[in-house]
Amino acid sequence: MSAKNPEHGSAHEVSLPPEVKLLQEVTPPFFPEGGSGMTILVEWPPGHPGLPPHRHSGPSFGYVMEGALRFELEGEPERVVEAGGTFWEPGGDVIHYQDGNALSGAPTKFVVTMLCAPGQPMLRLVDEEELKERSQLRAPRPSEG
Repeated sequence: MSAKNPEHGSAHEVSLPPEVKLLQEVTPPFFPEGGSGMTILVEWPPGHPGLPPHRHSGPSFGYVMEGALRFELEGEPERVVEAGGTFWEPGGDVIHYQDGNALSGAPTKFVVTMLCAPGQPMLRLVDEEELKERSQLRAPRPSEG
């Protein structure tokens, strides 16, 4: 079996046995020596809003195991990633607005592998002042049309 990521053309062709399914392939930004990585399991109860707006020091890669995740990065429209779907973010200056449970009647479970820049925390919350200063970078909200 051969899997190709249509977003990246045929440059990253990978031969996989039939038991292995390629879920996501991305090219993250350069990651410096001295960084670290971690994988976390997140289990949000029904309707949980997720973390407040934040940013990660390095790229993150995730897989939704159960439920549906409301996901929004700065400059991109909000979307829902359902069980079996993947997501990623570049980290750095990009604000991660949403990572909450999109379901009001069921839990959502996802796993995320995050790369942390040397000497930086894995996650930093974004304050209200900065959110206002960068509001023009946020994609229109679904309720705004």
